[in-house]
Order: sequence, then C-alpha cells, then structure tokens
Amino acid sequence: MALELLTRKPQTGAIKPTPLLFIHGAWHGAWCWDEYWMPYLVQRGYACYAPSLRGHGKSPATKPMRLNSVNDYVSDVESVVERIEREHKQHPVLIGHSLGGFVVQKYLEKRQPPAAVLVASIPTFGALPFFTRLNLKHPILALKALFTLRLDPYVKSPKLAREHFFSPDVPQADVDRYAALLNDESWRTAFDVLILNLPRPKRVKTPLLVIGGENDKVFHVWEVQRTARSYNTTAVIVPDTAHDMMLDTNWQVAADHVLAWLAQRGL
Repeated sequence: MALELLTRKPQTGAIKPTPLLFIHGAWHGAWCWDEYWMPYLVQRGYACYAPSLRGHGKSPATKPMRLNSVNDYVSDVESVVERIEREHKQHPVLIGHSLGGFVVQKYLEKRQPPAAVLVASIPTFGALPFFTRLNLKHPILALKALFTLRLDPYVKSPKLAREHFFSPDVPQADVDRYAALLNDESWRTAFDVLILNLPRPKRVKTPLLVIGGENDKVFHVWEVQRTARSYNTTAVIVPDTAHDMMLDTNWQVAADHVLAWLAQRGL
C-alpha cells in the first residue's frame, strides 16, 4: 500500500546520521508535523519523514475506517521504517503523538530503534479516562458517534478542535484550517486503546523521552507522568501547552526539548 509520506531533507550543512520518523495521532495526518516541527528539525540537520496512516490524510484505505486496528497502524509504520532503512542504512528515531505514541509503544515491543519520543501519548494503561471524560462532557456527541459508527463528531468543528487540541491563543484562522483537515478515526482502534491491545512496557528496551503539555485536555499531566514511570523515566511537562504540542503556541519549546534529548544521546 502506497501511504502518503511527507519527506524533508537537509540541503546544506551538517547532516545527522539518524533520520526521524513522525507518527500522527487520531483524527490527524502527516500534515500536522509539516507545519512547524519538520521544517524546524530539518534546519538542524535531521532528515524527517511523516506518513499518514491508512485512511488518514491522503493515504488510501484498505477497508472501512471503523475496522482499522492498532496492529494495522503498526504495520504501516513497519513499512515506512523499511523504506527509510533502505535509504539511510539506519533505523530512524520514532516520534509519536497521542494515538501515534500508542502505535510507537506497540512497535517498540518488537523492534529496538536507537530512541523514541512519546508526545502527549495515550498512556500505557489506555484511553479509558479520556473517553470517560469526553462522554460525560459531550453525551450528545457520544450518542451521535455510536449511532453513526463514526468518531469524527467528537472533533469535527473548530470549536471542538480548539477545546481538545489547542490553547486559547492559537489564532482562530489556524484552528479553522486544522479542523478542516481532521478526519474520522477507527472504532476498532478505540477498543484497542481502551482494553484489547494495551502496551507492555516490560518488553520495551528502547530509550524513551516522554513529553506532555501542562494544559493538555486529552491526556492530563498525571497520565503522562504515569506513562513515563512505566518506562522508568521522568516526564517532561511543557508549560502553557495543549494537546497538539507540534501545532500549539509553544511548539518550539517542545521541539527544543526533543532536540536537547536527542543531542544528549548522541543522535
């Protein structure tokens, strides 16, 4: 399957030997990384890749969206990693946001890249607290999602997109643009991240950076911190930052934390 794959490579200056692979979260696509983080990290010498998982962005769907599983998304990541390894002779660092962070955790159970970063990731214990909060606050949307077998009612308006993903000071024009790019998400994947296919941290040997936003309304600070403890590390919490850390006002602060951590590891 030919996934959409956004690629940015340094044109001048020192080029880092280890490429970066960005995995987007639920409802998003590769586009979310290409707004700020990919151009910024390319300027610092990293070759950057961001696929849209099947059925997201401009990637084709192999079956109805509601049937996609986390394992399907892991397979998508595996296929892109193989392509990057052929080109660079090097396994990329994986950087996953939200659901993408969950997919990265599952990938790490089988493979050991040089490093990985979980950005506002679904916790190791799953997304039940998030869905509980969401459905209690928006019971009508929960019923609409249930009866239509679609999950985009939760996010498919600028008002809802800002509520879940962005800080109040993100310009409305940007929120409108991002909301228009959000798409449906899989019911099967929702059940995977609730209970069916939770991460197994004891299987993971890869060094991890776990980073979250102080004002994240999707996964709260305590959830990010608990995930970090599961991997025997300490979470980095970025002040005044909401869930979409790569698009929010303090995107550069978050990106600089990732850069500093990669530098500490010689990457």
